[in-house]
Amino acid sequence: MLKLAVLATAAASAAAFAPVPVAKTSATALNAFENEIGALPPVGFWDPAGLSDGISQEKFDEYRLAELKHGRVAQLAVLGYIAPETYRFGYDLTPDGLSTNDIPNGIAAINAIPFLGWVQIVAFVGCVETYGWFTSPTGVLDLPADILAKRQTAELQHGRLAMLAFLELIRHDSQNLAVPGFDGYDNLITGLPFIYN
Repeated sequence: MLKLAVLATAAASAAAFAPVPVAKTSATALNAFENEIGALPPVGFWDPAGLSDGISQEKFDEYRLAELKHGRVAQLAVLGYIAPETYRFGYDLTPDGLSTNDIPNGIAAINAIPFLGWVQIVAFVGCVETYGWFTSPTGVLDLPADILAKRQTAELQHGRLAMLAFLELIRHDSQNLAVPGFDGYDNLITGLPFIYN
């Protein structure tokens, strides 16, 4: 009886490694966007969530524009997180004399900024969105196609990295708010101690 149980167990475990037929996927669905800007070797076009399955080129362009915009915002967010660690402008944020030097960094700043400070921030962002500051006068860079593609790919990659970096900054800062000094460091940026001197 024991031999029969061992033989049945061995057969069942061997079946786990038997080849299984793989469902055929459409080559056009997988390869539709493989030559787009941002698809780099060795991964190529990577879409693990399947967001691009069966979508049109217009919808893909909409997704890519959203990715680009989120990447740009994340790059600014990372700079906005790191810059106050090294430099403060030191102007009065409100008429009652609250200085920007008195505002803490990171998530703690959300509760420390008064209403008039938020009005200034929202007004500035609204002006940038309305009047289109910080853009090229023509709207498009006048570069050869190969150099433009290389720069667009670099911008996408930098944005992707910035999105991950911002998530880590938020995670670290949130954990530090929940358990102060959890990591034993006084400063957010621990790898570059010379910036605090």
